[in-house]
Amino acid sequence: MTTTLPPPTVDDLEARIGPSKLPRVGTTIFTVMSQAALDHGAINLGQGFPDWDCAQRLKDLVAEAIAAGHNQYPPMAGVPALRRRIAGKQLQLYGRAYDADTEVTITAGATQAIMTAIFAVVRPGDEVIVVEPVYDSYVPSILLAGGRPVPVPLATDGAGTGYRVDWDAIERHVSSRTRLLVLNFPHNPTGITLQPDDVKRLERIVAASNLLLLSDEVYEHIVFDGAAHASLARSAILARRAMIVSSFGKTFHVTGWKVGYCCAPAALTREFRKVHQFMVFTVNTPVQHALARYLEDPTPYLDLGRLYQAKRDLFVAGLSRSRFRALPCAGTYFVIADYAAISDEAEATFAMRLTREHGVAAIPVSAFYDEPVERRRVRFCFAKGDATLSQALERLARV
Repeated sequence: MTTTLPPPTVDDLEARIGPSKLPRVGTTIFTVMSQAALDHGAINLGQGFPDWDCAQRLKDLVAEAIAAGHNQYPPMAGVPALRRRIAGKQLQLYGRAYDADTEVTITAGATQAIMTAIFAVVRPGDEVIVVEPVYDSYVPSILLAGGRPVPVPLATDGAGTGYRVDWDAIERHVSSRTRLLVLNFPHNPTGITLQPDDVKRLERIVAASNLLLLSDEVYEHIVFDGAAHASLARSAILARRAMIVSSFGKTFHVTGWKVGYCCAPAALTREFRKVHQFMVFTVNTPVQHALARYLEDPTPYLDLGRLYQAKRDLFVAGLSRSRFRALPCAGTYFVIADYAAISDEAEATFAMRLTREHGVAAIPVSAFYDEPVERRRVRFCFAKGDATLSQALERLARV
């Protein structure tokens, strides 16, 4: 005789699940603000993706790869041709020779690469330093790996007009328990970049410690005003300890394809791939073949800085005609704007009202901190068509 049991109630399931591994994590602020933009018909300058399509040639190459039969599993580490192209790019741009077979791995986007890197080296009880304001995937990955995140805020310059890395504070937080330092430059959300003095200071900290480095460089090609990206790959001292992550989604306007990569010394790559093979195993095959061919011409990524600098300049000039005050932006496609002249509201409250009443969605900068820091600032994404930016600026000028 078969006994039919009643389905478990929600309370039963919660009791069976037990304490959450991520009790403080809910729906991300990016999802919340994007939904609010949809609900209120607002222009979405919150979430970081372009509103134009990728190059037709890139789409054609994907179609050709599919037609050519590149539709089964590729090698776990990635299509060899693509790994060779990446190694060549790293050598040409940063002077660092990575072995395509043992030091380059293709990933399902940069977020997967970041989580894989953290899982590969962080053990229960290890401390991991993150720089706040911090991109929202880092801390959950550290917690799931059993590590303890140690947030170190960026310092503000002068009268709070910009940000800089507080290397003294980072050095004070390095201890025998510190396993990893996670860096993100060009920095989301502040738009600051590493300067030569920053690299020298980091080299001294690394040389005096057992630190490993995870460098999120997804905006490597979006650097402005004639500056060169200060990849950790440029430094022999840092590259020996670093897992360097980048993203084709950010570079080629295909965020939905979720293809990125990690370059690291062979010893680190071995550990990285142990996790990678059980996290995703492989990445979209035809897209990898298409990207390998598309990388034959460096023009699309070498021109990226000029493309976004023009958009930055358009957007910042427009904000100057409003009551918002734009902070300096040396890279990425984000700019932080101060709204102190407009409102005393908390950042999340102001961002929601801006979306609801004025039709422009932004991200409160306080969301990038473990303990919210209220400075009356929001982050705008200017990776939008000029017509979209102009329309948004008209609305912001009326706030």
